[in-house]
Amino acid sequence: MITLDYQSKDPIYLQIKNRIAELVMLGVYPPGTQLPSVRSLAGELGINPNTIQKAYQELEAAGITCSVSGKGSFVAGEGGARDILKGRAETKLREALRQARLAGIRKEQAAQWVEQEYEGGGKP
Repeated sequence: MITLDYQSKDPIYLQIKNRIAELVMLGVYPPGTQLPSVRSLAGELGINPNTIQKAYQELEAAGITCSVSGKGSFVAGEGGARDILKGRAETKLREALRQARLAGIRKEQAAQWVEQEYEGGGKP
């Protein structure tokens, strides 16, 4: 469920945090779901447990998860996950718009694509 992109400019812990937020929003991890333990996820992904711990700490700080001493981390709700995804979407959209402007794409064309996407007619 969680895959890492080693070519990405995003740090590994941030990729993990963002992917878990996505899984919460998709309902794969509904409220009350226990997340994999730090050790098991680190072993599965082949990375240092401290990296997983940092991702989990950020998820808790964002209100997406809560930790129960001796039991692990559990999904608290999706409110914080929505905020994380909105922030990522804004960053990506702004970058795409910057690139479109540099490529000479007119604002009207970009607006048309946005409208098509929101109407569900955009290409996957």
